[in-house]
Amino acid sequence: MSLLEAAKNANTAFSEIPIIDLKEITDPDPVVQQALAKQIRDACIDVGFFYVTNHNISEAIIESALESMKTYFASPLEVKMELDNKKTPNFKGYNAILSSNNDPTGAGDMHEGFEFGWEALGDSPGTLDARRMKDGSMAGANVWPDVPGFRVSLLRYYHAAVALGKNLFPLFARALDLAPDFFDDKTQNSAALVRVLHYPPQTGPIDERVIGIGAHTDFECFTILWQQPDIQALQVCNTSGEWIDAPSIPGTLVINLGDQFARWTNDVFKSTVHRAANRSGARRYSIPLFFGTDYDVLLEPIPSCVSAERPPRYEVVTAGDYVKMRLQATYGH
Repeated sequence: MSLLEAAKNANTAFSEIPIIDLKEITDPDPVVQQALAKQIRDACIDVGFFYVTNHNISEAIIESALESMKTYFASPLEVKMELDNKKTPNFKGYNAILSSNNDPTGAGDMHEGFEFGWEALGDSPGTLDARRMKDGSMAGANVWPDVPGFRVSLLRYYHAAVALGKNLFPLFARALDLAPDFFDDKTQNSAALVRVLHYPPQTGPIDERVIGIGAHTDFECFTILWQQPDIQALQVCNTSGEWIDAPSIPGTLVINLGDQFARWTNDVFKSTVHRAANRSGARRYSIPLFFGTDYDVLLEPIPSCVSAERPPRYEVVTAGDYVKMRLQATYGH
C-alpha cells in the first residue's frame, strides 16, 4: 500500500498506544530497517504516538536528572523567578505555575517548568556556539540556575535524548518512502529543546479548566518523553473524541509527533492532541525533549505527501518562526 493510500485508510479511532522495540535501530541491514520503519509508519499515521523500548538512555542518567529537577523545583519561587522565561527572547528559563496556557479554552496549566536547548557539556554555562548562529527568531543562549549539578545532569540527559532522536530520523524518512538521509541536512544543528516539568498535586475542588497541561499539540517534529513511573497523567485524544490513557510503562519512553512533521507531511503523520492531569495526590515529574528541524528550514510539504486529491494544507514558514509563534501564544495569555 502506498503512503497516501495508507493515510487515506488510517485507523485513527485507536484505543491503545503501540509499543516499538528499538533494539535493532542501528542494524545496517536494510530489511531490518524497513520492517522497523513499517511499524513506525503505522503508528505515525494511525495514532501519532508510540512507546519505545531499548532506547539506550540509561537509568543512571534519568535518575540523576530527576534528582536535580526535584532539588531545583524545591527552590524558593523568588529565586526561580530570577530566570523567568519571559525575560529571554526565546522563552528559555523558568515558567511558573499557571504562567502557560496550552489550551485556549483553559485557565492556565498546573505545572512549573524549566527550558533549555543545545549546549556542549564542556562549554562554559550559557555559551552560544557557532551552530546557534542560524536560529533566527529562536536565537539566544541558555540560562542556568545556581543549583549544584543541575546543568551537568540535565545536559547529560539532553545529549542522550538527542542521540536517540538522530537515530529515529532515518526511520521516519523510510516510513515516508524517502532516502534514509533525507533529514540529515535539515537537522544539523540540533534544534531540540528540553522542558523539565513539575506537576504539583491538585487537591480540593478541581476546576476542569486548570489541569497539569491543557489539551494541545506539540510544536516540533517529535517529542521524546520520559514520565515518572506509577503516576497516570498523560492522555491522548483519538478522532472519536475519546481520551486514551498513556501510562508510564517501565523501561519505555513515549514518542509523539508534533506540528512540524504534520506540516512537512501534509497531515499524513498525525500531530495528536494530548493533555496531562495529575490527580494522583503526589508530585509528578516529566522530561519532554522537543526535537525539531533546524530553525532556518522551510516547512514545505514533502512531495510524497502531496497529490491532486491531497493538495498542500499549510502556509510555508520557517521552523523557527513557527515555534516562536506557538511559544508566544502559550506564554502570552
